[in-house]
Amino acid sequence: MPFQISRLIEPTYKLAECPTWDETTGTLYWTDIQGCTIQAMDWATRAIKTFTFDNQVGSFGLTDDGRLIVSVWDKVILFDPATGAQEPLAEVEADLPNTRLNDGKIGPDGAYWVGTMATVSPREPLASLYRIDGSGRVDSIREGLQVSNGLAWSPDGTIMYHSDSGPGWIEAYGFEPATGALGSKMLFAQQTNETGRPDGATVDAEGNYWSAGVSAGVLNCFAPDGSLLHAIGIPAPKPTMPCFCGPDLDQLVVTSLQPGGEPEDSLSGSLFLVEGHGTRGLPTYRFKTGA
Repeated sequence: MPFQISRLIEPTYKLAECPTWDETTGTLYWTDIQGCTIQAMDWATRAIKTFTFDNQVGSFGLTDDGRLIVSVWDKVILFDPATGAQEPLAEVEADLPNTRLNDGKIGPDGAYWVGTMATVSPREPLASLYRIDGSGRVDSIREGLQVSNGLAWSPDGTIMYHSDSGPGWIEAYGFEPATGALGSKMLFAQQTNETGRPDGATVDAEGNYWSAGVSAGVLNCFAPDGSLLHAIGIPAPKPTMPCFCGPDLDQLVVTSLQPGGEPEDSLSGSLFLVEGHGTRGLPTYRFKTGA
């Protein structure tokens, strides 16, 4: 069956990112980074709620107490969608004027793994990857990055994927699910502007790594050995992240951004539904608060 792609909803966004599925409420969340918002869509009704923050929201994750852990430029907070209450947790690179928090996800260890990106053009290796636990402790994992991205874990939690959108590499680390300790790393894939530099990513139940090729308008699917299985054209030039969602985790949604100068009728900034992939996703990990 060939891949079939359609718009999930009508609204478009300047920079839609970080689609995240909450199976407990049947909600698909995503951020509009430049709009400083998190969107929450009821999967059954398609009704959307909007939560607004005081700066750009690079990424977020679910927590074990029903809140969200949210990156707001250089601050990490705990946010309660039910009440709007915000609780500060940590600051990251608050002393660096040319970076902001970017891609982040909760790992099997219950920690928030989040990276930064250089905000200067051309990009410089000013960014880093961090691990943040429930006590607010911030551990630096890797430095010298341009745009930290592509975080995802294998089905058994023993491999962590991470990419840098600037040079286009995707790496795979050995990972200890209980503690978050990293083992050896290897180059998983090397992408170019033409093949799709890696942006956000997810892993399916078969262990395949799905990467938004933000420079080439494609969604790339890699087998666990790093070989390319699919390069799926998306009807927008800059897809940003895939996410498996829906009650059976068999719906694949891809966010996108709006490049400057796009015509008004462009589909850029849409959320797309990709059908015909024949696989399912993995349950979403939750941040362990207070741990």
